[in-house]
Amino acid sequence: MRRAVTSGTPLPAPDVPDPTPPRPPTPPALPDPTVQPQRRDPAARGRHQASAAQGFDPAGQPPHPQSGVQHPHQEPAAQGRHPDPGVQGPHQASAAQGSDPAGRPPRPQSGVQGRHPDPAARGFDAGRPPRPDTAAQPPHPDLAAQRSRHARYAPWPYARLDVAAARAAGHRPHPIRQFVLKTRSRCNLACTYCYVYEMADQGWRDQPPAMTPATIARAAQRIAEHAAAHDLPRIDLVLHGGEPLLSAPAQLAAPVDAVRTAVAGAAPTTRVTATVQTNGTLLTRGRLTALAAAGIRVGVSLDGGLPAHNTRRVDHAGRPGFASAARGLRLLARHPQSYAGVLCVVDLDQDPIETYESLLAFAPPSVGLLLPLANWSAPPPGHRPGRTPYADWLLAVFERWWHDGVRRTRIGLFEEIIALLLGLPTTTETLGLTPAATAVIETDGSIEQADSLKSAYEGAAATGMTLDTHSFDQFLDHPGLAARQLGRDALAGWCRACELVEVCGGGHYPHRYRAGEGFRRPSVYCADLQRLIRHIAAAVQQAARPIRTTTAEATDATEATDAYPEAPAAAAPENPAAATDVAAEVPAVQPPAVAS
Repeated sequence: MRRAVTSGTPLPAPDVPDPTPPRPPTPPALPDPTVQPQRRDPAARGRHQASAAQGFDPAGQPPHPQSGVQHPHQEPAAQGRHPDPGVQGPHQASAAQGSDPAGRPPRPQSGVQGRHPDPAARGFDAGRPPRPDTAAQPPHPDLAAQRSRHARYAPWPYARLDVAAARAAGHRPHPIRQFVLKTRSRCNLACTYCYVYEMADQGWRDQPPAMTPATIARAAQRIAEHAAAHDLPRIDLVLHGGEPLLSAPAQLAAPVDAVRTAVAGAAPTTRVTATVQTNGTLLTRGRLTALAAAGIRVGVSLDGGLPAHNTRRVDHAGRPGFASAARGLRLLARHPQSYAGVLCVVDLDQDPIETYESLLAFAPPSVGLLLPLANWSAPPPGHRPGRTPYADWLLAVFERWWHDGVRRTRIGLFEEIIALLLGLPTTTETLGLTPAATAVIETDGSIEQADSLKSAYEGAAATGMTLDTHSFDQFLDHPGLAARQLGRDALAGWCRACELVEVCGGGHYPHRYRAGEGFRRPSVYCADLQRLIRHIAAAVQQAARPIRTTTAEATDATEATDAYPEAPAAAAPENPAAATDVAAEVPAVQPPAVAS
């Protein structure tokens, strides 16, 4: 089995011996001007989980390790809102969040969460005033102040990990291989569970609606510089948002063209792949033609393949967005060369088989099933000791997919688990011990960590770094990223001692968070992951058993022939049907192909 990426770096003792600790009290309020007041509706929880970190690779291969931009889509769910403003979970697919060219007004101070009462107030007015609590805040806070604030919310890693000591002890950083470009910071939808717009982290309010040509050029320069410095064979670009398709067709490819031109000059052997993660509602023939001409594949975020699955995906007037998204998906299905796949967050309120089968109606080459963004301070719906509702939901889909006979689509979560069980290399950060290798570039040129971290507390993804002031090599030394590259060394003691650690890897990093402690606990989905992994392992073992038996019998027969070369050939059965009957007793196992 593949070993963890570790360095032997001396790290603090594990914090958590128990995988299901009691829910902690809400930490005291901190005197920080950027902390937002508590969000309003306890019933609506963030889902679309950063498709960037989970996204799709335009080359038809799984993406490089991601931070939870599960690509710019990373993780939807019909979950309740975090009780603590620092632990909100956004709609985890940036594609489903999009852009508003005019900017959005401040949040209304009503006690009702979700869609703004006035559709125009959601961002289509002539402009908006600055947030009153951040009007005087500089666009890029001082690095030290940023890290000091992180340390209050997440002592691990920000107060306890000494990156310089780790480097001195032999840990070497892994270069960035996936770059998420937030070309738009506004969205044409107003999904009620979105973590970007409807939860604690309201950083989008300080972002320009769109990335400027100057910022695109600077991003291209920095990316090319990094690719050349590390001689990278390939980098992945993800156009994210907000809703990136708010750009006109002629402008869609500009960021990718700029990066490819810069990389061709600085690192000519580096291949650049590109994908865009979208909510699909603005996908037209003209946009698809422009994307295809630029070699940009398309991933779509959806809550399921039926209108009933998408009741919370509405526009700013409260109108359902599913019909438009379905039209976009049908168009995309007619152009498979441009189709990257579909992302869908697990929703316990929906039937798993119905959800899976309904998505297949859009002929996706790949389906990404994502766990809702949740943590120990804001557990997911249905989270109870001794229960595994998310594993139960996923295993219902697995059984249908595994025994289907014909592989109708790839399901990344299952294929990654199978690959890890077999000791094969994988490319995801949500499982296993692969180092994180994703950077997010906001519309203002700031460099951030994965969007999925925004589900922990406001500003959790922020670094204080910008394209003008920092390189991506400097980003590698940020404690938040360094902690996600330490492999086994960064895990809780319980995880390091677990026999499934090579496969689970402690679970998705945001799922380990606990307010006031940080990111060094087992996943809040620990019990679900154990059940899911063990069930899939048993299925793989069962599928391989007939192969092992056949191989052993063939070896015995060969040895017998070698020992007795004159032995007569085996007689044919008197009843020819007998051979058929015996063969029928051993089922022909045709499991789906394993992602490599």
